[in-house]
Amino acid sequence: MVLIGAHVRDDDPVAAARAVGAEAVQVFAGDPQGWKKPPPREDADEIRASGLGVYVHAPYLVNVASTNNRIRIPSRNMIAQHAAAAADLGARGLIVHGGHVGDGDDVATGVENWRKTFERATFPVRVLVENTAGGENACARHLDRIARLWDAIGQYDVGFCLDTCHAWAAGEDLETVVERVVAVTGRIDLVHANSSRDPFDSSRDRHANFATGTIPPELLAHVVREAGCDVVVETPEERQAEDIAFLRAALAG
Repeated sequence: MVLIGAHVRDDDPVAAARAVGAEAVQVFAGDPQGWKKPPPREDADEIRASGLGVYVHAPYLVNVASTNNRIRIPSRNMIAQHAAAAADLGARGLIVHGGHVGDGDDVATGVENWRKTFERATFPVRVLVENTAGGENACARHLDRIARLWDAIGQYDVGFCLDTCHAWAAGEDLETVVERVVAVTGRIDLVHANSSRDPFDSSRDRHANFATGTIPPELLAHVVREAGCDVVVETPEERQAEDIAFLRAALAG
């Protein structure tokens, strides 16, 4: 059964999910802009008992592709810590951005750093690598880079999260993106269904609600329908309920 959910505020995700009609929630386990180990959640029992599908998003700073030891090594530690926190919530996956190497660095090094991450550790929940919107040195922006990454890590228990805003910003055709992603990864585990504030191929990662964004809502529904997996909207909170209702109607039709 495909669940339709939302990234919600961290203080009371169960109540937030009910307020917008979500069947799944995505939360941060800790500070999304910090390196600290996530603290135990006092509402973990409530979240596990809620019946909601749960996903955890890793902090934005995590970049295991980096050639900088001061970033790469803490990033690996953060994945382990946040995967443990996700497992404590009964989560279905931990979403981690594909990352990038520095200017002048070879992307192949970033891909190899990803491989070493899975070679050297196993995690209690599946890590879902998410495509990214911009950056010439990104490891998961365009399909050719994602294919190179999957050649290195596909043998491990790793999944894929497809973000529609990121794909749109990267200049990927949303009509065919699901088919093309599955051709190289063999899977899509979660869709982040987001419209964009910016035009196609802008390289800008600015999410918008379906009714106000630049991506035709029917095209977003097409991606979700084709992917056939859980979906989370990461759109502005004031119209999340509307976005979820649109997808639910589109999938039922």
